[in-house]
Amino acid sequence: MKFELMQLPYETNALEPYISVETISYHYGKHHLAYVNKLNALTEGTEYSNKSLEYIVKNADGAIFNNAAQVCNHDFYWHGLSGAATAPSIELSNLMESSFGSVAAFKEKFISTAAGYFGSGWVWLSLDKDKKLIIEATSNADNPIRHNRIPLLTCDVWEHAYYIDYRNMRPEYLENWWKLINWQFVSDNLSNTEK
Repeated sequence: MKFELMQLPYETNALEPYISVETISYHYGKHHLAYVNKLNALTEGTEYSNKSLEYIVKNADGAIFNNAAQVCNHDFYWHGLSGAATAPSIELSNLMESSFGSVAAFKEKFISTAAGYFGSGWVWLSLDKDKKLIIEATSNADNPIRHNRIPLLTCDVWEHAYYIDYRNMRPEYLENWWKLINWQFVSDNLSNTEK
């Protein structure tokens, strides 16, 4: 299996003014692509050469895990964004309210977790084994799949995700990232867990 860079589900200018074409050209066109290319080089001729990304994320270690997880995480990140306005499903809204008190309280906790995270990584809305929503931060390439949880939404807090547009103003990036969440994608991820 040869891994390929995913096609973005929107034009490169669709997320402006919050995420610029320049950021996408570097973040997607260089960083994300580099992980794909490195993964192909690392897995060629190995037991992982014909395995899915999810299998590799769950079972590999070292550089193979890091590159596979970064491909997986970035795929998930891009699908979780949209230039069009979307809204959470009733099911997702109800679950956020029961888990966090309100959608506003969920937003506050998610944004504060991402703003306060030290270093490079990801912040996730995940479903745990008890089907409860949790907010979790993972370092470097780590993700919920590795820990038998189901990811619903992620925010990339590596500097390359925002530095061109926001410099060191991660909180401003996060507030604007929130405006781009593809709630249909998040809602579909939740409904797919019921199947």
